[in-house]
Amino acid sequence: MVYVISFLDRTNIGFAKDRLEVDLGISAAAYGLGAGLFFLSYALLEVPSNLLMRKVGAKWWIARIMITWGLLSSAMALVQGEISFYVIRLLLGAAEAGLFPGVILYFTYWFTREERAKANGYFLLGASIANIVGSPVAGLLLSLDGLGGLHGWQWLFIVEGVPAVVLAFIVLRVLPDSPQSASWVTKEEVRDLQARLDAEADVAQERTGRHPVAQVLRDVQILMVIAVYFCHQVAIYAVAYFLPSIIGSANSLTPIQTGLLTMLPWLASGVGALLLPRLATTASRARLLIATALIVMAFGFVLGLVAGPVLGLVGMCISGFVFWCVNSTIFTFPASRLTGAALAGGLAFVNSCGILGGFVGPYLMGLMENATGNPASGLWAVAVLLVVGAVLAMLLRQGHEGPSVDTPARKSSLEFD
Repeated sequence: MVYVISFLDRTNIGFAKDRLEVDLGISAAAYGLGAGLFFLSYALLEVPSNLLMRKVGAKWWIARIMITWGLLSSAMALVQGEISFYVIRLLLGAAEAGLFPGVILYFTYWFTREERAKANGYFLLGASIANIVGSPVAGLLLSLDGLGGLHGWQWLFIVEGVPAVVLAFIVLRVLPDSPQSASWVTKEEVRDLQARLDAEADVAQERTGRHPVAQVLRDVQILMVIAVYFCHQVAIYAVAYFLPSIIGSANSLTPIQTGLLTMLPWLASGVGALLLPRLATTASRARLLIATALIVMAFGFVLGLVAGPVLGLVGMCISGFVFWCVNSTIFTFPASRLTGAALAGGLAFVNSCGILGGFVGPYLMGLMENATGNPASGLWAVAVLLVVGAVLAMLLRQGHEGPSVDTPARKSSLEFD
């Protein structure tokens, strides 16, 4: 639920894009820059945020993140022009920094290597739910234009920022900082889990050393993870921030109709998040899943570009089906190579660098739309980046692997033959 609201507040400006241009004169390029600025402040503060969470505890830090981002998300209703748009987007990124890598770190307290991709997939399902529910809701809120003297996009930001603040207090009440503090986990279960996690950490240290945070940059494998993740994030946020505009430009649609059609690729992504990450039970399968997902995304984007409106939407749904294969699986690679404080800082560092694709994607799309008049034209460049990412993905190795030999994880009931 936390990630549902997070992704909703992060991407709802996609529905406000055209209204911001009409009401405030914010061009497509300025919109793309403002949408992407969120990720600059987000990336800068990810590592210190994750290190702080490790010290103060998950529930307090996640609740703090939620309260500040909820208030700032609602404050987007105060935007008056390009400068205020840029400032609030930067502040929103700073407020939300650390949420995603913090949760990924939190999962390392609860799940072994073979279970994390599946757990990450369920977590990322929140982004799909956010867009499945948020797309038609955004259409309805935009239809409130004029109510109370406010624009529809102002109602959109005000209403959708409130749930984050409310949910923060629920997180404070129910979220345990670790298995050791969870009332529903027995002492025997805690000991068994910790023994398995310690065994994995010992293998990682044997292969890769202790990896102080300063040495993360020396690991070529982690740099490749960043490159693959960057390519993927360019694509995700290019779609998240421009899909409503792309769909709305195909025909004369009402905000509600645009919202309903925008929901379809995200519905496909939710199905994929449930079915696909559980296949990544070994390092070789994780590599293949990531590479295949990136190629399928590129194919879907190209189909969306060259086909008519109906087949184009089908192409976006094909891409959507594999959206979360990369996020759910890619972090199992650095998590298998790092331990202790380096794990907290390293995961945040990977996400910080990769998430900069969230700056590049919207900005690139905005520039291309300004140059061509077509909101979808930037997807050509995005498709090329996805192919590059797929090639790099096949070179990834987890900490327990040799240079080219895959060592399967312990046999799981979810593993296929």
